[in-house]
Amino acid sequence: MLLDVRNLTVTLKTESLQVDAIDRMSLSLRAGSIHGLVGETGSGKSLFARALTGTLSDKWHVRADRMFWQGEDLLRLSDERRNQIISRDIAMIFQEPSQCLDPTRTVGEQVSEAIPNKDLSGGFFSRGSRRKERVIELLKRVGVKRYEQCFSSYPHELSEGLCQKVMIAIAVARRPKLLIADEPTDAMESATKIQILRLLQKLNQSKDMTVLLITHDLEAVSQYADEMTILYSGQSVESGSVKELLKNPFHPYTDILFKSIPKLGKLEAKTRLNTLPGSVPPLQHLPTGCRLGPRCPNAQKECVVTPKSVKTKGHIFSCHYPINQSK
Repeated sequence: MLLDVRNLTVTLKTESLQVDAIDRMSLSLRAGSIHGLVGETGSGKSLFARALTGTLSDKWHVRADRMFWQGEDLLRLSDERRNQIISRDIAMIFQEPSQCLDPTRTVGEQVSEAIPNKDLSGGFFSRGSRRKERVIELLKRVGVKRYEQCFSSYPHELSEGLCQKVMIAIAVARRPKLLIADEPTDAMESATKIQILRLLQKLNQSKDMTVLLITHDLEAVSQYADEMTILYSGQSVESGSVKELLKNPFHPYTDILFKSIPKLGKLEAKTRLNTLPGSVPPLQHLPTGCRLGPRCPNAQKECVVTPKSVKTKGHIFSCHYPINQSK
């Protein structure tokens, strides 16, 4: 197991507010897999990634029963040792890549900065040319066709899709074991979105790089991921292999998510989409117990108590009244 997180809680602390934005969430990643982390906007997906990489501000407090990275508990290491492991083994790309790149520096300069000196062979005076060769190699690997032009361009001169490819090149320059892709195709046109997702799949297959795909695009996860975790308002409601969850979801929220997408729900023409009333609750007004309760069609009195995780038939779910189970 590459990553094993158990009962992660992220608490927001201010003078007027203290709330668990993520409530006892668990997630496991197998080495070499693509794992989808799915949820509506505001469900805590990006917050989980930032808690994992240690990039949250002081107003957030992170605790967990364990956060094992290849057998080492990150939460019990010194800050220096934890930062060494994260910077060496974990890389992250974000949505709106053009906003993440430095507008005052060329693509070549920014990708070059991410390349470790140990990867450059030859003497000191040949290092500059070797570094440029390595940048070109990375741009080619991520599918940039006009790599020479891209090398000397500034971010504002590139499309959003090309900027994302540059971000991926920067991320993989250190050969990380885990690539966290946080909404990498958000607001992109369909053709560009497919290019980016196929690139992530190719990197996963050819470099044995584990990918955590954070998205609200359930259709993309169903096509490219091996496993998925469904997150609702900071609580993990169900996780397991994509095939098993598509075939037989146990949590009502998972079932409704799948049925809301025609290709997954297999709806006939002119059939109404399945939807949940309401929206994800804000942090200031989180429900007690199961946070889906006020919107759940199966909710009863017991749902004011947070359900425990149950592992059965290849996946894990948290629900007092699961569906699709034989009695």
